[in-house]
Amino acid sequence: MDFAVIGGDMRQAALARLLAADGHNVCCAGLEGGGVECFPPETALEGARYVVLPLPVGGGDYINAPLSGRGIGAEELTGLICPNQTLLAGKVEGRLAELIKERGIRFADYFTREELTVRNAAITAEGAVELLMREMPVTLLGRRVLVVGFGRIGKLLALRLHLLGARVTVSARKSADMAWIECLGLESADTRRLRGRLGGFDAVVNTVPAPVLDARALSELKRDCLCLELAPKPGGVDTDAAGELGIRVIAAPGLPGKAAPESAAAAIKEAINNIINELESE
Repeated sequence: MDFAVIGGDMRQAALARLLAADGHNVCCAGLEGGGVECFPPETALEGARYVVLPLPVGGGDYINAPLSGRGIGAEELTGLICPNQTLLAGKVEGRLAELIKERGIRFADYFTREELTVRNAAITAEGAVELLMREMPVTLLGRRVLVVGFGRIGKLLALRLHLLGARVTVSARKSADMAWIECLGLESADTRRLRGRLGGFDAVVNTVPAPVLDARALSELKRDCLCLELAPKPGGVDTDAAGELGIRVIAAPGLPGKAAPESAAAAIKEAINNIINELESE
């Protein structure tokens, strides 16, 4: 099978190598800094049956390509895709989503696959634990840690921290989630009512992509409390207020691509293979 892998970070470079190792023909573009041979997009696309774009693909006029010295325009790229080609990309939105619809491109968003989002969450949780252990001057054992949000990442991270001996509180909005949190042996809190409960934490990890820790909430934290922001920009932590208060915030969105690109690539490859198997059986 012929693939064009275009743009992205070290995950996509690793994905290209994994696909090639499986015996596929792979041609890359926009990955010059990833240790793979690259060509212009029009050359990479020639003869490809599946065109794989990164996670996240980028919602503006350009494809996300941090390893490349040249911009890859969404309009330019979609104009090169032929009717017999299928586009596979992660977290598609904005201009690219519009172009895909306008041009009738056969398309699947691999980030909507549950097998990928769960594995991605596990990699993120592991990377977050590693960051906390490296950046905190103390062990996690016995430390009070607040995890804001009980989605996939929040669940997996809270359990890992609990197993390491941290005293974990998890905040959520739904009463059903709070029941699960308590039944897992963790403390629960309401994300909407965190004020008045933040004074004793040694670390706070936010997974919610919405404002949850404003200046008033942050003012309750100990000044040596470490805040870890896992949500994508603009995140849930008011970083300006944290800076004024002297509270350290580490922004760490996109951890899978930084902490474990090979594992992240393997998860993407599995999702892509599942999509292709389903398309081929139609």
